[in-house]
Amino acid sequence: MAGSLHLAEVNIDGDEFEAIPPGASPPDTSQTDNNPSRATSIDVHVQQADPTIDYAEWKSKRRGLSSKARVTEDGRISVSLNLSRKLPDLPKDYARNVQEFGLDETEWHRCPAMNIVIMIVGSRGDVQPYVALGRELSKDGHRVRIATHATFRSFVTDAGLEFFDIGGNPQDLMSYMVKNPGLMPGFASLTSGDIGRKRKMLAEMIHGCWHSCHAPCPTSGRAFAADAIISNPPAFAHIHCAQALGIPLLLSFTMPWSPTAAFPHPLVNIRRSNMEVGLRNILSYAMAELLTWQGIGDIVNDLRTHSLGLPRLSLRSGPGLVDRAKVPWTYCMSPALVPKPDDWKNHIDVVGFYFLDLAKTFTPADDLAAFLAAGEPPVYIGFGSVVVENPALMTQTIFEATAQAGVRALVSAGWGGLGGVSVPPHVFIVGNVPHDWLFDNERVSAVVHHGGAGTTAAGLSKGRPTVVVPFFGDQGFWGDMVHRSGAGPQPIPHKKLNVENLRDAIKFAISPRAKVAAGQLADRIRNEDGVRSGVKSFYRHLPLLNMRCDLDSSRIAVWWSTEHCLKLSGFAAQTLADAKHIELAHLDIHRAKEYDERNYVNDALAEGIFSVFWFLTHSATDIIDTFRSPVQGLIYTTTLVPRGVMNAVIFAHNSVYNAPVLYGSDIRPPGEVTNLTSGIRAAGKELFYGLYDAVTGLVREPVAGAKSGGFVGAMKGTGRGIVNVAVRPIAAVLGVFANPLLGAKKSLKSVAVHKEAHTIRSTRISDGEELVRNSTAAERSEIFERFEEAKLKTEERRQHYKEAVQEHIRKKASAKRKLDSAAESGG
Repeated sequence: MAGSLHLAEVNIDGDEFEAIPPGASPPDTSQTDNNPSRATSIDVHVQQADPTIDYAEWKSKRRGLSSKARVTEDGRISVSLNLSRKLPDLPKDYARNVQEFGLDETEWHRCPAMNIVIMIVGSRGDVQPYVALGRELSKDGHRVRIATHATFRSFVTDAGLEFFDIGGNPQDLMSYMVKNPGLMPGFASLTSGDIGRKRKMLAEMIHGCWHSCHAPCPTSGRAFAADAIISNPPAFAHIHCAQALGIPLLLSFTMPWSPTAAFPHPLVNIRRSNMEVGLRNILSYAMAELLTWQGIGDIVNDLRTHSLGLPRLSLRSGPGLVDRAKVPWTYCMSPALVPKPDDWKNHIDVVGFYFLDLAKTFTPADDLAAFLAAGEPPVYIGFGSVVVENPALMTQTIFEATAQAGVRALVSAGWGGLGGVSVPPHVFIVGNVPHDWLFDNERVSAVVHHGGAGTTAAGLSKGRPTVVVPFFGDQGFWGDMVHRSGAGPQPIPHKKLNVENLRDAIKFAISPRAKVAAGQLADRIRNEDGVRSGVKSFYRHLPLLNMRCDLDSSRIAVWWSTEHCLKLSGFAAQTLADAKHIELAHLDIHRAKEYDERNYVNDALAEGIFSVFWFLTHSATDIIDTFRSPVQGLIYTTTLVPRGVMNAVIFAHNSVYNAPVLYGSDIRPPGEVTNLTSGIRAAGKELFYGLYDAVTGLVREPVAGAKSGGFVGAMKGTGRGIVNVAVRPIAAVLGVFANPLLGAKKSLKSVAVHKEAHTIRSTRISDGEELVRNSTAAERSEIFERFEEAKLKTEERRQHYKEAVQEHIRKKASAKRKLDSAAESGG
């Protein structure tokens, strides 16, 4: 992650954790805390990414780093970082522009029609902006599938979009988030089984997101294969599905999620530190990533290994994967409220709020219309999808505060169930009313809500002063942004809400000062066409140069012909296949974009450490599950040890096999292991060449060194040859065990992976057949002509692709060297 600090250890102990510098020993807590529930610890290693900062010098002079953190009532991680010597801040120009792959800088708007899946996890406020985006994309001819929870099926289909159920109950998620609002769950959730249930729900949703990429439409039965993915971060499966399919991914969110020095992560509050602001803000994003990966890493790896056929990610390669891969972002929030930070470079856009116009078709009920006409515009109060713990107490607080403030009130029942008690004359309990209608034309004077991004956007866009009562997540962030703009008072955390502070907040919101600030903000927001700008952002970040068909650039390429070195659309491939010019069996699925998790050679050690931590922390939950469900609990617990031993052997082999790279020797590309048979074959081959390369390297290494570096190079080569005599035979022997074990693992998962790959291939073929049936003779004739022209330049294209591949390898090697150099300079 860009700008992250080389932090050697973070010892989590109950509600607090303490950071300790490299080489120091953690404090002895054995005499001060005998509570076994507080015995969890984790060692985290985050490599420095900025070699211009001399942390090595700081580390050599620093004897200790005293840092503490706790989970606050608003659910954020509150951190105190205290150093005896201040660290230098990040340079102002530390972030660099990103070289995005395959962009069409001039004709990005010429985007072929695609199948787009939009993955959304969250409440209605999370889903609604992407329904607006989906409708805009469908106007451009794309097939758009919204993959979200079943609760929103009719909402999506009524908008004319395809719906796919990923599972999960958003109301249960909201209830869990109110009880556990931050990144760290409470002890009560552990003992009550909440964590286990939510982890199962998360696994269901992650696998549901994967199925949404290739499963047929449940309603029509129409086949579907995704060409691109748009997702919000809580869907979690996004980048892993994109990596498995080789398709572009755009991440989009209603709150900041990309590392920046401008402000901290919305879920992390660094309340006290003598560290410079920019550096500590960057560090807050690393903390959020690490803690999130601790909770979901094993679920993600289960998806990758069993369903996607991808390698596991480690504690080093899992957190920050999106940032390292430089996945593009489109933030659907107003730059008038949250200006784009300078270190969010060219792959990150802030385009404005996405609004879905629901007001045109809404007619208010007679009693609501009568209440609005009976007096001064009321204050709207509602908490949307938030599940309130004590709705009766919250309702009484609202009634009394509005009475003391001297205002009329529209109170939305929402999922919190407000109301249910005697309603005073100055209050009206309202059901589901579109915010864009209710907040327009000064029907209400101000709004009081939970701080959801959608409700915040709707209120401010209509010039309504806003009071935020945050419950969890990004809601406090939006409350801070509203207060900073002058359009509302400081946010009131829901646990601190009482009659007095709600009354005072409402009085602030109806003041002339707040009205003027909200009106000025609304004028700026109205000039932003967020949804259309979001569509343009999506197009600009697509690798269109690698997505268009080589024979018809108006169509998306879905096949790759190695023989002819051509990207082919479904229509072009089927047209040529029908005429016997090519065979579909000889074509590969085209991969428009690749993602490099940069799981470098020394990741095996980190993976091993993470596996031990995973075993220790998960075994506690498994023991609890054993008492709830003895059969399932014992089956799962007893399989932990053999799985751990198998993984340890594989990790050890990978580490030793790749070790020669660390001191400058080349290694043979490992044999591809897909099943037990290929694993045994790879083991035999590796044993032979491991011994062969160890012996012959005594001659080859000095000769190669002399050619590149003269006498000094020859001496270095001699040293490498001697080390290889020890290392390569060890790797060869480990490979005898590791390769068959790896093959056995892959044999178990290959059935599901191959089945889904076959489904995608069949979908591409059936789509091509349908396109040919609906085509004209002139369209097919044009494909034949262009194919004959393309055959004349086959060798030229092969040379071009060969050079492109070699250049990619060189850049990848250069990036690795820079990363290793930065790690060395940072200690």
